[in-house]
Amino acid sequence: MFFPEGAVRVHVYGRPVDMRKSFDGLYALTRQALGCDPLSGELFVFINRRGTQMKVLYWDRTGFCVWAKRLEQGRFVSN
Repeated sequence: MFFPEGAVRVHVYGRPVDMRKSFDGLYALTRQALGCDPLSGELFVFINRRGTQMKVLYWDRTGFCVWAKRLEQGRFVSN
């Protein structure tokens, strides 16, 4: 991952998210539920109910990126 800004702020959404959501759904959660600007260049992290999948929404100045990670063992922990 390349972040030209240097330090990047990360926001973790505290409720479970349906991992079928993609760009538009994650954009809407960022705006409405987190109250943040998705175009800010910050990272917005969403985790599913079981804690086995994560998606990250990021604006890279040319468009949105969605990164996904699925764990084969263990779980992501969000507090």
